[in-house]
Amino acid sequence: MTNEERLGIVKRFRMISLTEGISMVVLVFVAMPLKWIFDLPDMVTYVGWIHGVLFILYILVLFPTSRKLRWSFQNAMFALIAAVLPFGPFLFDRKLRKQEKMLENPQS
Repeated sequence: MTNEERLGIVKRFRMISLTEGISMVVLVFVAMPLKWIFDLPDMVTYVGWIHGVLFILYILVLFPTSRKLRWSFQNAMFALIAAVLPFGPFLFDRKLRKQEKMLENPQS
Protein backbone atom coordinates (compact mmCIF):
# COMPACT_ATOMS: atom_id res chain seq x y z
CA MET A 1 0.00 0.00 0.00
CA THR A 2 1.37 3.42 -0.93
CA ASN A 3 1.66 6.44 1.33
CA GLU A 4 -1.02 8.18 -0.73
CA GLU A 5 -3.45 5.33 -0.07
CA ARG A 6 -2.63 5.35 3.65
CA LEU A 7 -3.04 9.13 3.72
CA GLY A 8 -6.48 8.81 2.11
CA ILE A 9 -7.50 6.22 4.71
CA VAL A 10 -6.34 8.45 7.58
CA LYS A 11 -8.14 11.50 6.15
CA ARG A 12 -11.37 9.54 5.65
CA PHE A 13 -11.23 8.16 9.20
CA ARG A 14 -10.48 11.62 10.62
CA MET A 15 -13.53 13.04 8.86
CA ILE A 16 -15.80 10.26 10.17
CA SER A 17 -14.28 10.49 13.66
CA LEU A 18 -14.66 14.26 13.95
CA THR A 19 -18.22 14.16 12.60
CA GLU A 20 -19.14 11.46 15.10
CA GLY A 21 -17.48 13.45 17.89
CA ILE A 22 -19.38 16.62 17.00
CA SER A 23 -22.66 14.70 16.94
CA MET A 24 -21.92 13.31 20.43
CA VAL A 25 -21.15 16.79 21.80
CA VAL A 26 -24.33 18.22 20.25
CA LEU A 27 -26.37 15.34 21.66
CA VAL A 28 -24.97 15.59 25.18
CA PHE A 29 -24.54 19.35 25.54
CA VAL A 30 -27.35 20.75 23.36
CA ALA A 31 -30.11 18.21 22.73
CA MET A 32 -30.18 16.66 26.21
CA PRO A 33 -30.38 20.02 28.04
CA LEU A 34 -33.15 21.10 25.63
CA LYS A 35 -35.03 17.93 26.52
CA TRP A 36 -34.64 18.14 30.28
CA ILE A 37 -34.61 21.90 30.88
CA PHE A 38 -37.01 23.15 28.21
CA ASP A 39 -39.09 19.99 27.69
CA LEU A 40 -38.14 19.74 23.99
CA PRO A 41 -37.55 16.01 23.43
CA ASP A 42 -37.59 16.16 19.61
CA MET A 43 -33.98 17.33 19.42
CA VAL A 44 -32.81 14.20 21.24
CA THR A 45 -34.78 12.07 18.80
CA TYR A 46 -33.24 13.63 15.70
CA VAL A 47 -29.73 14.28 16.96
CA GLY A 48 -29.69 10.89 18.69
CA TRP A 49 -30.65 9.14 15.46
CA ILE A 50 -27.95 11.00 13.50
CA HIS A 51 -25.36 10.27 16.20
CA GLY A 52 -26.34 6.59 16.21
CA VAL A 53 -25.81 6.28 12.46
CA LEU A 54 -22.45 8.09 12.70
CA PHE A 55 -21.37 5.92 15.64
CA ILE A 56 -22.15 2.74 13.70
CA LEU A 57 -20.27 4.11 10.68
CA TYR A 58 -17.28 4.91 12.95
CA ILE A 59 -17.23 1.37 14.33
CA LEU A 60 -17.63 -0.20 10.89
CA VAL A 61 -14.73 1.84 9.51
CA LEU A 62 -12.50 1.57 12.60
CA PHE A 63 -11.50 -2.07 12.26
CA PRO A 64 -10.61 -2.11 8.55
CA THR A 65 -8.76 1.18 9.06
CA SER A 66 -6.74 -0.17 11.98
CA ARG A 67 -5.87 -3.28 9.98
CA LYS A 68 -4.85 -1.38 6.83
CA LEU A 69 -2.76 1.13 8.78
CA ARG A 70 -1.30 -1.61 10.99
CA TRP A 71 -2.24 0.06 14.24
CA SER A 72 -1.26 -1.65 17.45
CA PHE A 73 -3.96 -3.29 19.53
CA GLN A 74 -3.64 -0.46 22.07
CA ASN A 75 -4.11 2.20 19.40
CA ALA A 76 -7.21 0.45 18.01
CA MET A 77 -8.64 0.14 21.54
CA PHE A 78 -7.91 3.83 22.19
CA ALA A 79 -9.92 4.63 19.04
CA LEU A 80 -12.74 2.35 20.21
CA ILE A 81 -12.86 3.86 23.70
CA ALA A 82 -12.65 7.37 22.24
CA ALA A 83 -15.90 6.72 20.37
CA VAL A 84 -17.90 6.45 23.59
CA LEU A 85 -16.46 9.50 25.38
CA PRO A 86 -17.91 12.95 24.63
CA PHE A 87 -14.55 14.48 23.66
CA GLY A 88 -12.76 11.21 22.88
CA PRO A 89 -12.67 11.55 19.09
CA PHE A 90 -11.01 14.96 19.44
CA LEU A 91 -8.30 13.48 21.68
CA PHE A 92 -7.75 10.60 19.27
CA ASP A 93 -7.61 13.10 16.40
CA ARG A 94 -4.27 14.33 17.74
CA LYS A 95 -2.79 10.89 16.99
CA LEU A 96 -4.44 10.85 13.58
CA ARG A 97 -3.06 14.31 12.71
CA LYS A 98 0.46 13.17 13.62
CA GLN A 99 0.05 10.10 11.44
CA GLU A 100 -1.32 12.24 8.62
CA LYS A 101 1.64 14.64 8.81
CA MET A 102 4.10 11.74 8.77
CA LEU A 103 2.45 10.34 5.66
CA GLU A 104 2.42 13.75 3.96
CA ASN A 105 6.12 14.33 4.72
CA PRO A 106 7.81 10.93 4.98
CA GLN A 107 11.32 12.48 4.84
CA SER A 108 10.81 14.60 7.99
